[in-house]
This record gives sequence, C-alpha cells and structure tokens, in this order.
Amino acid sequence: MAILTPTEITGRVVWLGLVGDRAGSLRSCEVREVSARFAGLEGESHSGLVRPACSRVSGQYPRDTPIRNVRQISIVSREEMAAIAVDMGVPVLRPEWLGANLVLEGLPDLTLLPPSARLIFEGGAALTVDMENAPCQFPAREIEAEHPGHGAAFRRAARNRRGVTAWVEREGTIRLGELARLHVPPLRLYPPLAG
Repeated sequence: MAILTPTEITGRVVWLGLVGDRAGSLRSCEVREVSARFAGLEGESHSGLVRPACSRVSGQYPRDTPIRNVRQISIVSREEMAAIAVDMGVPVLRPEWLGANLVLEGLPDLTLLPPSARLIFEGGAALTVDMENAPCQFPAREIEAEHPGHGAAFRRAARNRRGVTAWVEREGTIRLGELARLHVPPLRLYPPLAG
C-alpha cells in the first residue's frame, strides 16, 4: 500500500546553483542544470553520503560526529525570498547569498513542507525533504556584505521562510523551467506531543 500521496501542487525551477567551496564562502554560483546523484548534487560542497554533525543536531550528537547527510540540498521559494526582502528593507534577496541550490516558484509555503515529502521532477529526479532550514548567521553575513546594516535582520525576517533541506532519493538531471510535483506522507500530529 502506497503511503505517499501525489498532490496537484507543483513548483517550477526558476534558479539553480552550487556552492563550490563551503569553507571559502556560503555563496552559490548559478548554473543551468544540476546532476542529482545519491551523494547529492555533483559539484556541490554539501554533497556526500555522510557529513560531520553541526550545530543543527547538537542536541543529538557531539560536533563532528559522522552522520548520514540528509542536508545535501538547500531549496528556497521565490515568493518567500521576496517576503524576507520586504521585511528586511532590502530591494532584493538573491539565492546566491543564501547558499541555495534550487529556487522554486509557485509552491505555496515551501518552508512548511512536511518532513519526508517528495519533490518529483518532470525529468525523473526525486528529492526527499528532510526538514526546515533554520535561519543562521552565514546568509546574514553575505547579505550584510551586499546591504550594510541589513544582515542582522535576516534571522528574524526568514523565520518560517528560509526553505528546506533535502536529499536525493532518485538520481537524475534537474533543469531550469522544470516542474516538481509534491508528494506528501500522511499528515498528523504525534499524539504524545499534541497537547
């Protein structure tokens, strides 16, 4: 019995990018297509089947503990980026400054996608949503370099709008203009935490 349900909700790929050297800069460089492999996007510094534990999982593991890499890809929403820019008082928020890999347009409330949701692309590639990508200081530094005096506002403005992290479930090529269809798991609260 299938547990994931295809929806009629889609998002169109309007920007693609790769972070070539995370140690050098969070900034991603724009590309026209990406090759999604089980280890992540080819040429992306966040790729790999394993990664060292970071502050995002400090409640679970000591820093640098080898863990499964479910943070291979950063996906953001064009609409959410525009709302963040307005709240920050800047004319535009560029995906490069966020270290984004994919920008989708038309998928409502992208940051609120449930963990384990799938984005199935027209060309066959499939990404599994891990979880919300919490705002942090790294994009704030990039924004500050472009708009002095505004970087500090990023964390507050991006709350619940920073996008999601994902990992490759099915290999393929993702291209500009391609549609991704949303597939969702059963949506329910865990009863012991519901009340």
